[in-house]
Amino acid sequence: MIGRAVVFLVGTLALAGCLTPPKHDGPFAPGVAPGGQAVDGLLVGHRLMDAGEYELAHKAYTRAAVTQGLTADVLAGLGSANLALGRLGTAERLLREAIEKTDATPETWNNLGVVLVEQGEYPEAEQMLRRAYALDNGESDAIRDNLRLALAKSENSDYGEPEEQDYKLVRRGSGDFLVRKIP
Repeated sequence: MIGRAVVFLVGTLALAGCLTPPKHDGPFAPGVAPGGQAVDGLLVGHRLMDAGEYELAHKAYTRAAVTQGLTADVLAGLGSANLALGRLGTAERLLREAIEKTDATPETWNNLGVVLVEQGEYPEAEQMLRRAYALDNGESDAIRDNLRLALAKSENSDYGEPEEQDYKLVRRGSGDFLVRKIP
């Protein structure tokens, strides 16, 4: 009697393994699909950047680097993710590597220009943004705006002699400040 129960239990468990997995309807992400196709890491990285998930985008670009190698697109993606994360030194290095490739896009040149503006390297940033604007044939408003910003900052970088000012900052209340002229 016990032998039949054991055989029945083993048979039932063996047949249960042959069933197709149930359709996923829960609130959590489904697990790995056996035999499923992997989605391109660059595409995932671009979508995550658009969603503001920069750390996850960095991981996706890193996976793309493993499968595709360090192409201009992968380097540009990694550089852009590092720029968004505030890692300017790493972003600059990766974006410089990306523009050395023959298939570098205007966006890569633009992002390098943005990194250089953030670091206060206005003349070089201006050159990079001019190159991006030329490669894009002047079609991108974002590149044009970044170029204008770099030009404005390079013109205003010379502050001249400091002037004595007759103003002081006066605190009013808990978080309110007022600038007043010294009598």
